[in-house]
Amino acid sequence: MVHISATLAANEMIRARLARGERIQHLAFGEAGLPVHPELAAVLCGATGRGGYPSVAGDLAARQAVAGYFTRRGVAADPGQVLLAPGSKALLYALLSTLPGDVVLPTPSWVSYAAQSALAGKRTVRVPTPAEAGGVPDPALLKLTLEREAASGRRPGVLVLTVPDNPTGTVAGEALLREVCALAEEHQLVVVADQIYADLTHDGMPPVNPAGILPAGTVTTTGLSKNLALGGWRIGAALLPDSRLGARLRESLLHFGSEVWSALPGPMQDVVAYAFAEPPELASHIAASRRLHGAVARAMHGVFVDAGAECRPPQGAFYLYPDFTSVVAKPDSEALATTLLDQHGVAVLAGSAFGEDASRLTFRAATSLLYGDDDERRWAALRSDDPTGLPWIAGALTRLRDALAALHATPTGQGGEPGGGPKRETARSIADSTPSTAAEKV
Repeated sequence: MVHISATLAANEMIRARLARGERIQHLAFGEAGLPVHPELAAVLCGATGRGGYPSVAGDLAARQAVAGYFTRRGVAADPGQVLLAPGSKALLYALLSTLPGDVVLPTPSWVSYAAQSALAGKRTVRVPTPAEAGGVPDPALLKLTLEREAASGRRPGVLVLTVPDNPTGTVAGEALLREVCALAEEHQLVVVADQIYADLTHDGMPPVNPAGILPAGTVTTTGLSKNLALGGWRIGAALLPDSRLGARLRESLLHFGSEVWSALPGPMQDVVAYAFAEPPELASHIAASRRLHGAVARAMHGVFVDAGAECRPPQGAFYLYPDFTSVVAKPDSEALATTLLDQHGVAVLAGSAFGEDASRLTFRAATSLLYGDDDERRWAALRSDDPTGLPWIAGALTRLRDALAALHATPTGQGGEPGGGPKRETARSIADSTPSTAAEKV
């Protein structure tokens, strides 16, 4: 049974508690938390007369803009390879439904990949991420897992990669991606590269797209929900490979989309044509967003590290993924998240929601709803040279620091690592384990 998305359920619950007057610091939801640029609003208003059905694939002008966007990032693209849909989430589900074979997921990974795989009737095969970055499976563990799957007569068909990553806020480097893509090619896995956060690397350098490494076997999805904070407008795009796989996929996705969503609404197609052309006013807006996300994420990372957590330094998007296993005495990550919310008014999403072993005391924290509770404050945060010095952001960081201190951090003294919790999986433990430890039916 598939339940409501953990992120959406958490957001609705917290909104209800806020409406009742509770004082909650909301770090549990991955909304970009920034105002809509006025030029985008103007384009949308100018397109309100478009009430007819567009084509399933999308307007040519819109697809040309998306193709240009990818080409400027080093991945040659033609409008015929582009499909539009109401959100990249819908495209991801269509891909997982139409591509053959089970789905390999890095762990932790975004909550909806496994749920969508289950809806599509697929097994998920989980592989832990390496220490250096989330969003990709550890190559050594991936190799052993795929060999074990083959020996058991199973054949996964899809590998999902997220660059930059949700939930860890890290960016996999080129060498790591090349190792993973080589294994995908060897085992005939289609790579689905979710690059919804690609414009939000904190250093401003575009991340490597697996499509540049494995062009014939990679599908890239993206949208405007994160870089331009248009989550509610539901705009998604997919770039299919220029290969026989891409031609087959295009036909399948057009059939799927024609029966499920018909088309991206016409007004949103005008937004696509404008936004993906990257006019200077939007490019500078996104650059300011990157600076804001990076500054607040780095400050929050310092809070977590000072509290004793293990936490990868943030490199992209607006997430952090601390691990308190060695310093906090709680039975599981859900209990930790519940304590933070009910006793300290801090809302986070437990690591178990992302496929992590529940006994690891991990959670995802999103910085993006700290930027302000109205557009005046959000614009001020975007324009500030020192956003963490703004009273509402500084106050939120102080409150988080106080909440973590109040957890009375003490080692549990149980498990395979200091403070408890299981040992992280290694190549040897993967090789020696039974199939159920790395593959699961969701």
